[in-house]
Amino acid sequence: MKGKKVLVTATNYSKLCANAKQLLLDNGCEIMENPYGRPLTFEELKEVVGSVDGVIAGVDTWNEQVFQLAPQLRGIARFGVGVDNIDLAAARKYGIQVTNVPRGNANAVAELAVGLMIAVRRSIPLLDHSTKNGGWDRFVGSELAGGTVGLLGFGNIAQLTAKKLKGFDVELIAYDKYPDAAKAAEYGVKLTTFEQVLTDSDIVSMHLPSLNETYHIMNDGAFSKMKSSAVFINTARGAVVDEQALARALTSGVIAGAAIDVYEAEPVSAGNPILRTRNLITTPHTAAETYETYERVSMVTAQALLDIFEGREPQHLLTPTA
Repeated sequence: MKGKKVLVTATNYSKLCANAKQLLLDNGCEIMENPYGRPLTFEELKEVVGSVDGVIAGVDTWNEQVFQLAPQLRGIARFGVGVDNIDLAAARKYGIQVTNVPRGNANAVAELAVGLMIAVRRSIPLLDHSTKNGGWDRFVGSELAGGTVGLLGFGNIAQLTAKKLKGFDVELIAYDKYPDAAKAAEYGVKLTTFEQVLTDSDIVSMHLPSLNETYHIMNDGAFSKMKSSAVFINTARGAVVDEQALARALTSGVIAGAAIDVYEAEPVSAGNPILRTRNLITTPHTAAETYETYERVSMVTAQALLDIFEGREPQHLLTPTA
């Protein structure tokens, strides 16, 4: 394994993943880290992938165009859960094993989802800004208790979100194409349709994956089905929401507010009109950014690459050859 070169495009690796980095170093790996603090572009990847044996990947795009330039690449360990930025079919074609870390960041994302629900219902960022600037705006907000929270998607993150919300005295409903009835019963969640989640919820929380069938699933029509007093939360993926439709829904009063952590193009441009929309709280795809997540995910991804280099099948393999 000595001399294997590992490219880490996930950010803050030395700072937050010291144990995982040491594990790789102890096993003879050479590590190249992302110096930019953001996803690498194709031009930046092109300069370094030719000599890389393994990747611990953030949300950069990994497709056939990149794989053609990486003849030594044997494994990509996704630093997280979602792999919509990785062409799995092309990876399999080039003999590249791809792994991820299911549930690795689920608790962190679920906690932020709940935090954003409270923040938008009580207008916390606006009140903080106003108070620090000499204002005394006694905004009248809404409580979570007594309302209905609808979860679009009911996978690991949504299930943990439901578990945390049980203590807030809310009614919980959820839509999922392949629902886990046992988990729904455990957390007191009523499984229902996509449309009913929209029409019945005071808070709609997005947890669907980014797929062809979910692209812009939240559009003008979907927002129009929501209550005018409802708020929308997205800690999933930017592509599932038509940002311009969300902006229209907010500015026209179709819905009362929103909080989003993800965007159609990331990092989000300062000129993106969505950032100037009122009644909107924004965070920079930071839902998984906790010390606990970095430690947990970094150790799993480092071990996955070591397993690949040693010819062992890694945990959470997404591109089996047989």
